[in-house]
Amino acid sequence: MKPTRRSVLSTLAAAGVLPAAADAAQKATAFALIGDRYHNSDYARTGLTRTIQKEMGVSVDFCDETRNLNAETLHGYKLLITLRDGMIWPDGYPDENTNAAWVATGRPPLRFDPPTPKTAAKPANWMKPEQGKAVRAFVENGGSALFLHNSTHIGLTDPDFRHVLGAAYTGHPPIRTFKVRITNPNHPITKGVKDFVITDEQHYMDYDKDRKFLFAETVNEDGLAYGKQGTTAPGGFAFDYGKGRVCYLSPGHLLTVLWNPEYIKMQQNAVRWLLRQSS
Repeated sequence: MKPTRRSVLSTLAAAGVLPAAADAAQKATAFALIGDRYHNSDYARTGLTRTIQKEMGVSVDFCDETRNLNAETLHGYKLLITLRDGMIWPDGYPDENTNAAWVATGRPPLRFDPPTPKTAAKPANWMKPEQGKAVRAFVENGGSALFLHNSTHIGLTDPDFRHVLGAAYTGHPPIRTFKVRITNPNHPITKGVKDFVITDEQHYMDYDKDRKFLFAETVNEDGLAYGKQGTTAPGGFAFDYGKGRVCYLSPGHLLTVLWNPEYIKMQQNAVRWLLRQSS
């Protein structure tokens, strides 16, 4: 098989024959950091490959290794996408019901002989200060960022990332049905999007930016509140940041949510706006 130009460039750049600029030139349009304990990489990759890569023709490099979110990696991309939280579990999980669903169905407990040693099973924050600064510099200097669903959790762990995102996670109730209500139908990201109902995690957050940037909210129409935070939470917002742009969209725990027809419109409008293909 005849090698492609991209494969040749990659080989030469890796060997140090070409400068870094040539390596950057053959990158995809977007870099997507996806996948965590509660959100497996496969559903995120499958969902976004359809909505962004196949249907829009926007090339995406998917990655679930948190260490790869750094200034060197981001160089040459136009768009950063995140769909993951701020935790890693280096010492294992306190239970297996998030990665082996049958454990949570009332079946007998797992047995091992000899027994698997117990560990501390505590989460750790993965984002280092230099990574937050890299994200901030990337957007300030003209890159754009699409933060999805539980990315607000990363806002709890790094001040620079939170400054770019403009929010930090405060929790969510169990998966249940709620409406995504368009509050600014004149925004380019909500163009042609109608209110829609989904069954998903309704994420709540502390929102740091001006409320004029909000274009959608999530609302439980059955009157079910989340603690003292009420029935309504920010569902989507976007703003210019330095020379770049930022958008956050709240839904996204399930593949059926990512592929909801109205939410597909919103995701694709967001990518166009972030890449300055719409005003």
